[in-house]
Amino acid sequence: MIDQLTVFLENKKGRLAALCRALGDAGISMHALTIAESERYGVVRIIADNPRLALELLSEQGFRASLTDVLAVEVPDVAGGLARLLEAFEAAGVNIEYAYCFAASGGKAIDVLRLDDFAAGEAAIKSIGYRVIEAEELYS
Repeated sequence: MIDQLTVFLENKKGRLAALCRALGDAGISMHALTIAESERYGVVRIIADNPRLALELLSEQGFRASLTDVLAVEVPDVAGGLARLLEAFEAAGVNIEYAYCFAASGGKAIDVLRLDDFAAGEAAIKSIGYRVIEAEELYS
């Protein structure tokens, strides 16, 4: 499992820029960022190279932030690669709470997933020959 930085952000002009500037000024790189929004608030999910430092920094600056356990899975960046993973979860009875992806080198994609059962999810991943990315691989 890896730590995902989750930030609750007012849906106002400049708030996302302030968040990204705070991380950038601290030398924290983001590998992925996704936003789920409503009229008044957004939930920003970030995979960063130093999530614990990012949490500390953002909390000190008044952002509402937390760390969430998620799985990062290396998936072949080919047609049907993600479908194969999702079918394995379905067969194992694993529910996906949310997911997002980003490209990686070497014809791979990284799928970030929040699951209702991490142990069953990891078993399903391994059963189809896909690989869970370890934190130290992603944070380096």
